[in-house]
Amino acid sequence: MWLYLVALVGLWMLLRLFRERKVVSDLHNKYVFITGCDSGFGNLLARQLDRRGLRVLAACLTVEGAEQLRSKTSERLETVILDVTKTESIVAATQWVKERVGNRGLWGLVNNAGISVFAVNEWMSKQDFATVLDVNLLGMIEVTLNILPLVRKARGRVVNVSSVMGRLTLVGGGYCVSKYGVEAFSDSLRYSMIMRSCGDPSARRELSYFGVKVAIIEPGGFKTNISDVKRLADNVKKLWDQATSEVKEIYGEKYLDSYVKTITSLTDTCSEDLSMVTDCMEHALTACHPRTRYSAGWDAKLFYLPLSYLPTFLLDALYYWNFPKPAQAL
Repeated sequence: MWLYLVALVGLWMLLRLFRERKVVSDLHNKYVFITGCDSGFGNLLARQLDRRGLRVLAACLTVEGAEQLRSKTSERLETVILDVTKTESIVAATQWVKERVGNRGLWGLVNNAGISVFAVNEWMSKQDFATVLDVNLLGMIEVTLNILPLVRKARGRVVNVSSVMGRLTLVGGGYCVSKYGVEAFSDSLRYSMIMRSCGDPSARRELSYFGVKVAIIEPGGFKTNISDVKRLADNVKKLWDQATSEVKEIYGEKYLDSYVKTITSLTDTCSEDLSMVTDCMEHALTACHPRTRYSAGWDAKLFYLPLSYLPTFLLDALYYWNFPKPAQAL
């Protein structure tokens, strides 16, 4: 019996490998719009797709970031300045994309722009949470809603960058909250397209030419601006400074120091090979049969993802044993 089971699993893996190796045709005529291309995953993906011959439309937050990217790519790649927290910037970028893709539509939208804040929730204000959510979640939603008609026209792809912290909450602050939101929005976007095909035959025909596929990228730890140790530590200390005297007394200075060391230790394990993530993004854009979710990085596959399936009481116990304790903890 075990032999048959192993044979079936092996056959399934071979079929999956064969299926996932099939590539979309005519890539050199397909446009892809990527947000957050100043550095990190977005910057590398823009260069990677440009080398493969796709027509890349790269959105950067700064003029300097756009100029540096253009200096490293072919003339095919074009850049636009985009602040995903501002509606007028998103509307202008959408019009810019529309002018370039014309009637063929936009093959791929990659929502990559993001920031991170790791801290104890009680140290933060509502505005501190809103700052992260405006970029990582609400900005992503607004970009998607504006660009989606162009993607639908091309029967293309939406690729949203989440995180393993959208599956497993390790720290406080707005980052995990925003990434759980990215997961939910991406699923709801895909489900809404499925629901359109239910019911009367005309609805089925409507979906049959939408053909839009939604993929979620869930990276583990990687060395980017988001995981920069100094910036993360400075953010934690800044939030500590704005906390009330009562909160500071409850947690204590030793807790602050231990918390910063814990965050630092997490970032020390981050990988420098960003291509593990951008290869997943590229597959989601170019494969005939992309996956719904991509776990990027060995830590994501072998540690964080399996950990996310543990019962809650075990996760709570692991957190209690491994994270620092406040001064006035019971």
